[in-house]
Formats: sequence, C-alpha cells, structure tokens
Amino acid sequence: MILLDLGLGFVIGLILGLLGGGGSILTVPALVYLVGQSPQMAVTASLAIVGINSGLGAWLHGRHGALNGRIALIFGGSGMITSYLAAGLSKQFAPEALMVAFAGLMLVVGWVLVTHKNTQASVACDPHWAKVIASGAGVGLLTGVLGVGGGFLIVPTLVMVVGLPFHQAIGTSLLVITMNSLAGFMGHLHGVSLDLILIALFVMAGLVGTLAGSRLARHLDSGQLRQGFALMVIALSLFLLADNLPKLLI
Repeated sequence: MILLDLGLGFVIGLILGLLGGGGSILTVPALVYLVGQSPQMAVTASLAIVGINSGLGAWLHGRHGALNGRIALIFGGSGMITSYLAAGLSKQFAPEALMVAFAGLMLVVGWVLVTHKNTQASVACDPHWAKVIASGAGVGLLTGVLGVGGGFLIVPTLVMVVGLPFHQAIGTSLLVITMNSLAGFMGHLHGVSLDLILIALFVMAGLVGTLAGSRLARHLDSGQLRQGFALMVIALSLFLLADNLPKLLI
C-alpha cells in the first residue's frame, strides 16, 4: 500500500506540474477506489494533497516568470470565499450523488478541452476584473463542494476569459489552486477524520512529481499534453458514471 500511495502521489504531482491542474481529478477517485476512503474523507484529503503540491508548482513556475500574481490573488481571493462557504454542502449529498456530479463535471470539461483550439492569448493590460472575480467565485464553489482544486477549469478560464498566455495560465492556476484548496480544507475539517500518514505519503511523492512536471512543462508541447489529458479525463468520468449512476437510480 505504501508503494501504491507513493506512486499515485507522484503521478498526481507530475500532472499538476505539467498542466497547472488536474491533480484533484485523479486524487479523489484514487483515494476512493484504490485506497478505500469514503468520498467525504477523500475530498478533504485531496484538498490537502493538491494544495501543498500546487504551492510548490506555483513557486517553481514563478521563478521562470510563468505566473501573474495580481490576477491569481484576485481570482483566488474570490474563490477562497465561496470555497470556504460551500465546503459544508458536500455533507448534504449522498456519496454516489457526489461522485456522479464529479464525473459529470469531468466529462464536460474533458470535452471542452478536446474541442477547444489551441490559440495563444495575450493578457490584456487592463483585464475585466468583474469577469476575473466572477470566474474565481465559480471555481471556488466547485472546489468547496466537490473537493477539486479546479485547475482543469482555471487554466481554460484564464486563457479564454482573462486572456493569459497558456504558459502563464499554468503557473497562475497553481497559485489559485493553493489558495482555494487551503480555504476548502479549512471548511472541511469539522467532523472529518484524516489519515495523516496517507496524506504525508501522497504529499512527499507528489512534491517530487511536481518538480519533475514543472521541468518537463518547459520542454513539451502544451497542446498535445492538454489533448492527452482531456481524453484521460473523459475515460475516467465515464467509468465513474457507470459505477455510481446505477446506485443512485436504485
């Protein structure tokens, strides 16, 4: 189990470092199906694991200028508020409903990533801050309820809505994920038991993976990475729907 935890943690960190998101898409299902945690425990642990790894990734990308701190603080600040307020909502739903909602969101985002053309945007000198705030709040809502760091939503939003170049969107996304995950984790702490050893194993391996992913991201084609990851997200979402939707309908 220790080797499994370390391997999963490394893969999650690697994806975060490469793509600026997606770690929580794998973390929650991995903790539920491979480790055996309940969805509620997995959501809380995911926020801790993804948040710490994203913090390292943001620092690494920031060292190479691939991070817009001002947009990250405003986008992430609005997200932290809604993430904290929405954290308690996950306890109001059945575990199967939580996983179906998670899978549905993954399916939609995966399809958007597959069909979206790889256009390089340039950040506006004076971005529309109302859109930045509203987008951040929406991502924070999903973070609090579903335990997702939101990078698979943040990166496309920063590129298509805010206008950041893709390489800046990755680093900026990681800082936002760190902020949202911290707020969501604090909101989930009440009444939830945590396996601190498991979280530590995932974090340690994830930090190594994040370091490797951040370095690889500077040498690999981001468009091909995004397309490959999108297909993986769609496949995983279909599996989750097939496993949980029948239980919900009974």
